[in-house]
Formats: sequence, structure tokens, C-alpha cells
Amino acid sequence: MSRRRFVAPLRGQVESQCFDHPLFADFRDFEALMRAADWPGIDALTVQLPVQGKRFVAQDEALLTDGLHYEQRIAQGRIATREQNWHDLFNAMVWARHFAIKRALNAQQCRHIAVMGASQRNRAQAALTQFDETGLIVRVRDAGVLAAWDRHDWSALFNPDGWRAGDIAVCAVIGHALMEQALLPERLLVGKCLVVVGDDDVACVAAVAAAIEGDRLLADPAELRPLPLAGIPGWHASQDAAFYQLADYFRPLREGRAYPVPLRLSRS
Repeated sequence: MSRRRFVAPLRGQVESQCFDHPLFADFRDFEALMRAADWPGIDALTVQLPVQGKRFVAQDEALLTDGLHYEQRIAQGRIATREQNWHDLFNAMVWARHFAIKRALNAQQCRHIAVMGASQRNRAQAALTQFDETGLIVRVRDAGVLAAWDRHDWSALFNPDGWRAGDIAVCAVIGHALMEQALLPERLLVGKCLVVVGDDDVACVAAVAAAIEGDRLLADPAELRPLPLAGIPGWHASQDAAFYQLADYFRPLREGRAYPVPLRLSRS
């Protein structure tokens, strides 16, 4: 059975308070673009969300006849953007907030396109896309927390004490598809995560950008750790004991599944 394509709500149907969710915390500077009654124009995005060497251009029929892959246009400086589209608005916001990550993802996609062509995809491209659409960067500084995640011990991973103490934290949201789906607050979202062992959020994000650029990450989707986001303390309205027993959401570790060793900051 094929999955139904996600359809985002209309702008006027989105409750403004949904942008108070922690998933959007890194994008507070762009609140006006999300909360305003009217959509920003494409040219306005280029002004309000400046991205070095790039501009947002309307994805219209004329653009699509140039014969280029979406990623190849970005490499030329043009980020194709659909009018009045939540997915593409959030993508523009991520470009503005996490330029080094997005630039590295685009460079790797273009490298693979040069080999595979525009119509074929390898596992590295799948990994790059999954992270681009649903990715988060998570910082961990406690070995016990990481071990709990390794074995899908969700009760230990989501112990509020560890999150309050900073033993684990989401230090960057990259997945603009996650942001789009968060417009429907009842959805239980799962992020696909890259993990860095360290204690400096900014340095962790920079380390991921450098590793992607250097082709040391995202060779395969199996590198990405699933994280049920509604389990993070404070990220969902109902987090009682029964909620954490939802096995379809908080899934046990699949037999034979093992996660790669995370990145580690040099001083950690």
C-alpha cells in the first residue's frame, strides 16, 4: 500500500501557537514569515532570508524547462521555491539559519548526480535527502544516554533529568519536512538524527557540516538514528507512562540494527 502524500494545511488554517513548539525554537528570528496572515513573495524571501551566493527563484514552468536537476540549480545560485508553500518556506529558513549544512548537502548531491545522472539515485543520495527533509543534529555528552539510545531504551533516553541537565539536546533542526508536518500538532513525528559527542552546540553543528562536506557522513541511510520527537520532555502535550508504551511509535530496536559511532568534538 502506498503512503498518502502529506498535504499541509492552508495558511489561514494554521494556529499561530504551533510555532511556539520547541521544533521552531531555532527560527524565532523568522517568526514574522511564519505567523503573518499573508505569504511572503519569492523576491521578499531573498531580502528577508539572505543566503550567501544564492537567491530564491520562483519554481515555474519556465524554470523547469532548463533541463537541470533541482540541486544543480542551487549550485548555480538559484534555489527553486514554490509560491505559497510551507515546505519551501521552511526550506528557505533552514538555508538562512544553517547555511554551511545546506551548502554541504547540496555539494554532495551534485557530486553524486554527476556520476549517477539525474534519474538514478544511490544510497548516499537517499541518506542526504532523508537528513535534509527530516534531519536533526543532536548533541550528547553522557555515555549512558547514548547507550540507551543505542538499544532503544526510550524511558532512559527521555528521562527529563538528562535533558534538563544538558546531557542530551537538539542543537539544530534541519528537516524542513518535519517543520511542515508539525503544522498539525497531533502528528507524532520521528526525526532522523546525526549525533555529536560534545558540549558545545555551535561546534557540533559545524562539525557535522565539515564531515558532510568532507564525505565522512551520510553514505547510507542506516547512519541516521530515529528519534521519536514527541518523547522529548516538553515536546508533546501528553507524556504520561501510557504514552511511552505506544510501541508503534516508540519502536523496539530491530534485530541486527546497530548505529555507527557518532562524531566526537576533538576536545571532548
